[in-house]
Amino acid sequence: MSKRWIKTEAEIDALRESGKRLAGVVEELLRTAAIGVSTGTLGALADTLIRKAGGDPIFRGYGKAWGAPPFPAAVCVSLNNEVVHGIPDDARILADGDLLKIDIGMRYQGMVSDMARMKIIGSPSPETERIKSVTEQALQAGMETLHDGSSSEEYAAAVESVVRAAGFSCVRDLVGHGVGHELHEDPQIPNYKGSGLPNFRFVAGMTVALEPMVNAGDYRVKIAPDGWTFQTSDGRLSGHMENSVLITADSYEVLTGV
Repeated sequence: MSKRWIKTEAEIDALRESGKRLAGVVEELLRTAAIGVSTGTLGALADTLIRKAGGDPIFRGYGKAWGAPPFPAAVCVSLNNEVVHGIPDDARILADGDLLKIDIGMRYQGMVSDMARMKIIGSPSPETERIKSVTEQALQAGMETLHDGSSSEEYAAAVESVVRAAGFSCVRDLVGHGVGHELHEDPQIPNYKGSGLPNFRFVAGMTVALEPMVNAGDYRVKIAPDGWTFQTSDGRLSGHMENSVLITADSYEVLTGV
């Protein structure tokens, strides 16, 4: 196990503050999101709020380190059948019934927190309400398995059980991950059983970003022409919920709000 998986007390304290401040940014973004507001407005506001909170927008420019087109914004704003990594756009206007997904990260005092939340814009449809609820329940079920010595397969089984019971599917091409020193650290953490990834054990002091991505239909996804946005292959809805989490001796601590 990499020593970087285990954070020091000073690093954990910085992550707690990073997560608290990032959760405040997300609360303001969700308050602002309404019918008639553009996703570009949310993108610009995210940048302003992160800097006001004393942080750096870790998403902006992401990808350039390995030669990919750098992500152009401080936040991912995805709608409806978009799973993750939607690019804010001034021409994209929130409409009644949209399922909005805000995914955002911030470096504060050298430590990175990462989180995602959903909001239904205006009047929800039954399916939109249901996928939002199931995605939130799936993350909670997965977190309830966590403690020093629990396994990634236990976490994945708990998430998938909630999702499958609802008749939905877990995205397989995207996973959770370690977080703290960087946005994406080892280990990779799938949300379904039998992924083929190593079945590791969580250890007290680890900090991880757990993020079920739940499709109303098939689990398959595709990349949009912008090169960043993941969409459901069948065009149906997708939900996304994420927390940065500290593993403790007998449980877990959410670092990015409730």
